[in-house]
Amino acid sequence: MVKIKQNSPVLFYFNQSKKWLVRISKKELLHTHIGVIKHADAIGKEYGSRLITNKDKYVYLIKPTMYDYVMKLQHGTQIVYPKDIGYIIARAGIGSGQKILEIGTGSGSLTSFVASVVKPRGHVYTFDVDENFMKIAEKNIKKAGMSKYVTQQNLDIKTAKKMPLEEADVALIDLGDPWTVLPQVRKMLKGSGAVFAICPTMNQLEKLTIALVENEFTDIDLCYARKAFFGRTHKKISEAASNSESIKGEIDFETEPPGKTT
Repeated sequence: MVKIKQNSPVLFYFNQSKKWLVRISKKELLHTHIGVIKHADAIGKEYGSRLITNKDKYVYLIKPTMYDYVMKLQHGTQIVYPKDIGYIIARAGIGSGQKILEIGTGSGSLTSFVASVVKPRGHVYTFDVDENFMKIAEKNIKKAGMSKYVTQQNLDIKTAKKMPLEEADVALIDLGDPWTVLPQVRKMLKGSGAVFAICPTMNQLEKLTIALVENEFTDIDLCYARKAFFGRTHKKISEAASNSESIKGEIDFETEPPGKTT
Protein backbone atom coordinates (compact mmCIF):
# COMPACT_ATOMS: atom_id res chain seq x y z
CA MET A 1 0.00 0.00 0.00
CA VAL A 2 1.49 3.33 -1.10
CA LYS A 3 0.67 6.19 1.25
CA ILE A 4 0.68 9.84 0.23
CA LYS A 5 3.21 11.99 2.07
CA GLN A 6 4.75 15.45 1.94
CA ASN A 7 5.87 16.29 -1.63
CA SER A 8 4.05 13.32 -3.18
CA PRO A 9 2.55 13.98 -6.62
CA VAL A 10 -1.24 13.79 -6.61
CA LEU A 11 -3.96 14.34 -9.17
CA PHE A 12 -7.03 15.73 -7.40
CA TYR A 13 -9.71 14.23 -9.66
CA PHE A 14 -13.31 15.53 -9.71
CA ASN A 15 -14.24 14.77 -13.32
CA GLN A 16 -12.66 14.68 -16.78
CA SER A 17 -12.66 18.45 -17.14
CA LYS A 18 -11.90 19.34 -13.52
CA LYS A 19 -8.70 17.84 -12.15
CA TRP A 20 -5.65 19.39 -10.54
CA LEU A 21 -2.07 18.09 -10.58
CA VAL A 22 -0.12 19.08 -7.46
CA ARG A 23 2.72 18.15 -5.15
CA ILE A 24 1.49 17.78 -1.63
CA SER A 25 2.52 20.50 0.79
CA LYS A 26 0.83 20.27 4.18
CA LYS A 27 0.37 24.05 4.46
CA GLU A 28 -1.16 24.47 1.01
CA LEU A 29 -4.84 25.00 0.23
CA LEU A 30 -6.28 24.56 -3.27
CA HIS A 31 -9.25 26.89 -3.87
CA THR A 32 -11.62 25.52 -6.53
CA HIS A 33 -15.24 25.97 -7.63
CA ILE A 34 -16.09 22.76 -5.73
CA GLY A 35 -14.58 24.07 -2.52
CA VAL A 36 -11.26 24.20 -0.72
CA ILE A 37 -9.01 21.14 -0.88
CA LYS A 38 -6.54 20.89 2.01
CA HIS A 39 -3.27 19.23 1.01
CA ALA A 40 -2.74 18.11 4.61
CA ASP A 41 -5.90 15.98 4.43
CA ALA A 42 -4.26 13.83 1.76
CA ILE A 43 -1.17 12.97 3.81
CA GLY A 44 -1.27 9.42 5.11
CA LYS A 45 -4.04 8.34 2.77
CA GLU A 46 -3.70 5.66 0.11
CA TYR A 47 -3.78 6.57 -3.57
CA GLY A 48 -7.33 6.04 -4.78
CA SER A 49 -8.87 7.45 -1.59
CA ARG A 50 -11.11 10.48 -1.69
CA LEU A 51 -11.35 13.78 0.13
CA ILE A 52 -14.40 15.86 0.95
CA THR A 53 -14.21 19.60 0.32
CA ASN A 54 -15.84 22.27 2.50
CA LYS A 55 -18.71 22.29 -0.02
CA ASP A 56 -19.37 18.57 0.48
CA LYS A 57 -17.89 17.68 -2.92
CA TYR A 58 -15.37 14.90 -3.22
CA VAL A 59 -12.16 14.44 -5.19
CA TYR A 60 -10.19 11.26 -5.69
CA LEU A 61 -6.48 11.12 -4.90
CA ILE A 62 -4.99 9.65 -8.06
CA LYS A 63 -1.32 8.81 -8.64
CA PRO A 64 -0.35 10.78 -11.79
CA THR A 65 0.86 9.02 -14.92
CA MET A 66 3.08 10.54 -17.57
CA TYR A 67 -0.09 11.19 -19.58
CA ASP A 68 -1.35 13.43 -16.77
CA TYR A 69 1.92 15.35 -16.65
CA VAL A 70 1.99 15.91 -20.41
CA MET A 71 -1.61 17.13 -20.49
CA LYS A 72 -0.85 19.62 -17.70
CA LEU A 73 2.40 20.97 -19.16
CA GLN A 74 3.02 24.68 -19.49
CA HIS A 75 2.90 25.31 -23.23
CA GLY A 76 5.65 27.49 -24.63
CA THR A 77 5.20 25.87 -28.05
CA GLN A 78 2.75 23.46 -29.64
CA ILE A 79 3.21 20.18 -27.77
CA VAL A 80 3.27 16.62 -29.04
CA TYR A 81 0.22 14.92 -27.51
CA PRO A 82 0.09 11.39 -26.04
CA LYS A 83 -1.90 9.93 -28.97
CA ASP A 84 0.99 10.86 -31.28
CA ILE A 85 3.72 10.07 -28.73
CA GLY A 86 2.43 6.52 -28.41
CA TYR A 87 2.80 5.92 -32.15
CA ILE A 88 6.26 7.53 -32.24
CA ILE A 89 7.49 5.31 -29.40
CA ALA A 90 6.04 2.17 -30.97
CA ARG A 91 7.19 2.89 -34.54
CA ALA A 92 10.70 3.94 -33.56
CA GLY A 93 11.07 0.98 -31.19
CA ILE A 94 11.99 3.16 -28.22
CA GLY A 95 12.68 1.09 -25.12
CA SER A 96 14.44 0.90 -21.77
CA GLY A 97 18.17 1.65 -21.74
CA GLN A 98 18.34 3.46 -25.08
CA LYS A 99 20.27 6.61 -25.91
CA ILE A 100 17.89 9.12 -27.49
CA LEU A 101 18.78 12.21 -29.51
CA GLU A 102 16.14 14.93 -29.69
CA ILE A 103 16.48 18.05 -31.83
CA GLY A 104 13.88 20.66 -30.91
CA THR A 105 12.95 20.33 -27.24
CA GLY A 106 9.86 22.51 -27.48
CA SER A 107 7.83 22.40 -24.27
CA GLY A 108 9.35 19.07 -23.24
CA SER A 109 6.28 16.86 -23.65
CA LEU A 110 7.91 14.32 -25.96
CA THR A 111 11.16 14.64 -24.00
CA SER A 112 9.48 13.75 -20.71
CA PHE A 113 7.45 10.88 -22.11
CA VAL A 114 10.41 9.28 -23.88
CA ALA A 115 12.59 9.70 -20.79
CA SER A 116 9.97 7.79 -18.77
CA VAL A 117 10.30 4.90 -21.24
CA VAL A 118 14.11 4.69 -21.49
CA LYS A 119 14.86 5.20 -17.77
CA PRO A 120 16.56 4.17 -15.56
CA ARG A 121 19.53 3.09 -17.72
CA GLY A 122 18.66 5.12 -20.80
CA HIS A 123 18.95 8.85 -21.37
CA VAL A 124 17.52 11.62 -23.56
CA TYR A 125 19.88 14.26 -24.96
CA THR A 126 17.82 17.18 -26.20
CA PHE A 127 18.94 20.29 -28.10
CA ASP A 128 17.22 23.59 -28.80
CA VAL A 129 18.19 27.11 -29.86
CA ASP A 130 15.54 29.09 -27.95
CA GLU A 131 16.58 29.76 -24.35
CA ASN A 132 13.09 30.88 -23.30
CA PHE A 133 11.49 27.67 -24.52
CA MET A 134 14.28 25.69 -22.90
CA LYS A 135 13.49 27.23 -19.51
CA ILE A 136 9.84 26.27 -19.87
CA ALA A 137 10.83 22.75 -20.95
CA GLU A 138 13.21 22.45 -17.99
CA LYS A 139 10.37 23.24 -15.57
CA ASN A 140 8.04 20.77 -17.27
CA ILE A 141 10.64 18.00 -17.31
CA LYS A 142 11.36 18.62 -13.62
CA LYS A 143 7.66 18.60 -12.76
CA ALA A 144 7.33 15.24 -14.51
CA GLY A 145 10.22 13.91 -12.40
CA MET A 146 12.41 13.19 -15.42
CA SER A 147 15.31 15.65 -14.93
CA LYS A 148 17.69 12.85 -13.93
CA TYR A 149 17.21 11.16 -17.31
CA VAL A 150 17.40 14.24 -19.55
CA THR A 151 20.33 16.44 -20.61
CA GLN A 152 19.39 19.76 -22.19
CA GLN A 153 21.77 21.84 -24.28
CA ASN A 154 21.41 25.15 -26.11
CA LEU A 155 22.97 24.24 -29.45
CA ASP A 156 22.16 24.73 -33.11
CA ILE A 157 22.85 21.31 -34.59
CA LYS A 158 22.70 22.79 -38.12
CA THR A 159 25.86 24.83 -37.57
CA ALA A 160 27.65 22.70 -34.97
CA LYS A 161 31.22 21.89 -36.02
CA LYS A 162 31.46 18.89 -33.73
CA MET A 163 28.61 16.51 -33.09
CA PRO A 164 27.70 16.35 -29.38
CA LEU A 165 26.58 12.71 -29.46
CA GLU A 166 27.41 9.40 -31.07
CA GLU A 167 25.88 5.93 -31.35
CA ALA A 168 22.35 7.12 -30.56
CA ASP A 169 19.62 4.49 -30.88
CA VAL A 170 16.89 6.88 -32.02
CA ALA A 171 16.78 10.49 -33.25
CA LEU A 172 13.63 12.59 -32.82
CA ILE A 173 13.38 15.81 -34.83
CA ASP A 174 10.78 18.49 -34.07
CA LEU A 175 11.73 21.32 -36.42
CA GLY A 176 9.94 23.11 -39.24
CA ASP A 177 12.68 21.98 -41.63
CA PRO A 178 13.85 18.58 -40.34
CA TRP A 179 15.58 17.69 -43.62
CA THR A 180 18.27 20.32 -42.94
CA VAL A 181 19.74 18.38 -39.99
CA LEU A 182 19.73 14.87 -41.50
CA PRO A 183 23.47 14.89 -42.36
CA GLN A 184 24.26 15.73 -38.72
CA VAL A 185 21.71 13.25 -37.39
CA ARG A 186 23.24 10.49 -39.50
CA LYS A 187 26.63 11.09 -37.87
CA MET A 188 25.12 10.72 -34.40
CA LEU A 189 23.06 7.58 -35.07
CA LYS A 190 24.30 4.00 -34.85
CA GLY A 191 23.84 1.72 -37.85
CA SER A 192 20.15 0.88 -38.35
CA GLY A 193 19.28 3.60 -35.83
CA ALA A 194 15.86 5.14 -36.32
CA VAL A 195 14.92 8.72 -37.09
CA PHE A 196 11.42 10.11 -36.57
CA ALA A 197 10.51 13.66 -37.60
CA ILE A 198 7.40 15.63 -36.69
CA CYS A 199 6.02 16.70 -40.10
CA PRO A 200 2.43 18.01 -40.15
CA THR A 201 2.26 18.99 -43.86
CA MET A 202 2.65 17.09 -47.12
CA ASN A 203 5.15 19.65 -48.40
CA GLN A 204 7.39 18.95 -45.41
CA LEU A 205 6.98 15.20 -45.90
CA GLU A 206 8.03 15.40 -49.53
CA LYS A 207 11.18 17.39 -48.74
CA LEU A 208 11.99 15.08 -45.83
CA THR A 209 11.59 11.94 -47.96
CA ILE A 210 13.95 13.24 -50.64
CA ALA A 211 16.53 14.17 -47.99
CA LEU A 212 16.23 10.77 -46.30
CA VAL A 213 17.12 9.02 -49.57
CA GLU A 214 19.97 11.46 -50.23
CA ASN A 215 21.40 10.76 -46.76
CA GLU A 216 21.17 6.96 -47.11
CA PHE A 217 18.21 6.10 -44.90
CA THR A 218 16.06 3.08 -45.69
CA ASP A 219 12.72 1.58 -44.50
CA ILE A 220 11.22 5.02 -45.17
CA ASP A 221 7.65 5.30 -43.91
CA LEU A 222 6.54 8.95 -44.09
CA CYS A 223 8.19 10.54 -41.04
CA TYR A 224 10.24 7.46 -40.15
CA ALA A 225 13.40 5.82 -41.51
CA ARG A 226 16.53 3.90 -40.48
CA LYS A 227 20.18 4.60 -41.08
CA ALA A 228 21.68 2.31 -43.73
CA PHE A 229 24.82 2.04 -45.86
CA PHE A 230 23.98 2.14 -49.57
CA GLY A 231 27.57 1.51 -50.69
CA ARG A 232 27.51 4.29 -53.22
CA THR A 233 29.38 7.56 -53.71
CA HIS A 234 27.53 10.46 -52.17
CA LYS A 235 25.81 12.65 -54.70
CA LYS A 236 22.66 14.69 -54.90
CA ILE A 237 19.67 12.89 -56.34
CA SER A 238 17.07 15.60 -55.94
CA GLU A 239 16.34 15.65 -59.67
CA ALA A 240 15.81 11.91 -59.75
CA ALA A 241 13.46 12.10 -56.77
CA SER A 242 11.61 15.23 -57.85
CA ASN A 243 8.45 13.43 -58.91
CA SER A 244 6.21 11.22 -56.80
CA GLU A 245 6.98 8.02 -58.71
CA SER A 246 10.72 8.36 -58.05
CA ILE A 247 10.07 9.01 -54.39
CA LYS A 248 7.73 6.04 -54.15
CA GLY A 249 10.31 3.82 -55.75
CA GLU A 250 12.87 4.75 -53.12
CA ILE A 251 10.40 4.25 -50.26
CA ASP A 252 9.00 0.93 -51.41
CA PHE A 253 12.11 -0.96 -52.45
CA GLU A 254 12.26 -4.37 -50.81
CA THR A 255 15.61 -5.41 -52.22
CA GLU A 256 18.97 -3.67 -52.16
CA PRO A 257 18.81 0.13 -52.37
CA PRO A 258 19.68 1.88 -55.64
CA GLY A 259 23.36 1.97 -56.47
CA LYS A 260 24.41 -0.75 -53.99
CA THR A 261 27.42 -2.68 -55.21
CA THR A 262 27.85 -6.41 -54.70
